[in-house]
Amino acid sequence: MRFTTGSGTREDWAKLKEEIRGALPELGIDKIGFASAEPFTELKHILARHREKGHESGFEEPDLDKRTDPALSLERPQSLISIAIAYPSKLSDPPKSEPGAYRGIISRSSWGEDYHRVLRRRMAMLEAFIAERVPDARMESMVDTGALVDRAVAERAGIGWSGKNCAIITPEWGSWVYLGELVTNIPFPPDKPITDQCGDCTICIDACPTGALVGPGQLNSSRCVSFVTQTKGFVSDEMMRKIGNRLYGCDTCQVVCPVNKGKNWTHQPDLQPDPDKVKPLLKPLLSMTNKQFREQYGEMAASWRGKKPIQRNAIIALGNFRDKSAVPLLAEMLLEDERPEIRGTAAWALGRIGGPEAIAALGEAKRKEAHPEVIERIAIVEEELSAQENGQA
Repeated sequence: MRFTTGSGTREDWAKLKEEIRGALPELGIDKIGFASAEPFTELKHILARHREKGHESGFEEPDLDKRTDPALSLERPQSLISIAIAYPSKLSDPPKSEPGAYRGIISRSSWGEDYHRVLRRRMAMLEAFIAERVPDARMESMVDTGALVDRAVAERAGIGWSGKNCAIITPEWGSWVYLGELVTNIPFPPDKPITDQCGDCTICIDACPTGALVGPGQLNSSRCVSFVTQTKGFVSDEMMRKIGNRLYGCDTCQVVCPVNKGKNWTHQPDLQPDPDKVKPLLKPLLSMTNKQFREQYGEMAASWRGKKPIQRNAIIALGNFRDKSAVPLLAEMLLEDERPEIRGTAAWALGRIGGPEAIAALGEAKRKEAHPEVIERIAIVEEELSAQENGQA
């Protein structure tokens, strides 16, 4: 089958669509859906209200028109193609976290090779497959960081329904899927969207550690643990306690989803995790150089913000574990690290752990610290420790 966009009939495009479906295994794609390229008019209103409430993360494309109008990604588009690739949700032999050798956890979305790279390769293969049959086809593909809202495209294309946890949930793979989309001038017959199957279930909303899911399909990103672990800078006391030992991302709202129960996908070799990388020892992270960080985590999606957030989150985890063996390292970071947010977080962690050595380090830091927010954090921690000693807390 080989023709041009001008000569192809509706029957031709329907046949090509089925030919693409038949090639999914060789393309490394688990599911594909086709949709019209009409603007997402209602979504634009939803996103505007989301912005008005201050619920955006700041990582999104700022132009709402680009996020909702495919014509701004490709001139005169005819169709949208959405793809899904399933990823694993369980470690086959997870290393244990033990006193003195506590471990953090990296979100399942960052297990294996960076999914952006994996999906781009798959999308390139899909484009080549189509171009071989329709040489004059115009296509523009994007993965996560593209302008269009990938979940909206996936929902319209029948990949899955938009769950109350803001994830696309597929009947076959659950929500353990990465999404990519392609805008094209080929008029493929559209697929039908899947009916919402969440029903009255609110397990994900109830389980959210910080109440970031403020309603069905409504996320306040500023309170989402996954978002906070990816930010740079200081984190509030409340959020540090909620982060637990998470180094990057949060899977709670997906882990508790009944549709995901028992689902774990191991058929994509690129996405399989190294247990020691995704559940690493915390203390070694504190002294890791930029070069070591790139060598160990550079191939993972979690590396995109650099080592600073990961190190800060490791400090938070050590504080939440109350790991006394980490006090010397934390004291060194409090007194010597050049990054204020690292010093301030180390002060908080030492306050959580307590003990004479921690108190001594805080006292020394108080005498030499010049950054106002770090000074404030040290003062708060000392006050809390004093209250504990006096039996007031």
